[in-house]
Amino acid sequence: MHRLSICRHAKSSWNNPGQSDFDRPLNERGLHDAPLMAARVAALRPKPDKIFSSPANRAQATARHYADALGFEDLQIKLEPRIYEASTESLIQLVCEVTEDTRHLMLVGHNPGFSDLACWLASCPFRDMPTGAVAVI
Repeated sequence: MHRLSICRHAKSSWNNPGQSDFDRPLNERGLHDAPLMAARVAALRPKPDKIFSSPANRAQATARHYADALGFEDLQIKLEPRIYEASTESLIQLVCEVTEDTRHLMLVGHNPGFSDLACWLASCPFRDMPTGAVAVI
């Protein structure tokens, strides 16, 4: 693999206190920001050729915006349960399993694992990726 895009999901809603963390949707800001970030990612070269997403609702919704901008079908998004609540070690293992023919892998998921992964892989000017952030390594 030549490039890895680590995409934290867009801003999610906390409006329903009884809703599980896994099921939280994007909020109004997330619904606004996700397509904007997706358009920026779609301008990258090479474009991602695979998208792996956490199965959590907010991550899937964010991944669908990226898929739309990249011309992917929703079915081309691989839902990867190991991304939800993943440690840095789990994410590294997942990335290492990707086949050599993948030029650019996009992961869509959550903190703290995503910030930790980005900082482990590269010298990052941040410690914590905000919602909607993308680190390309």
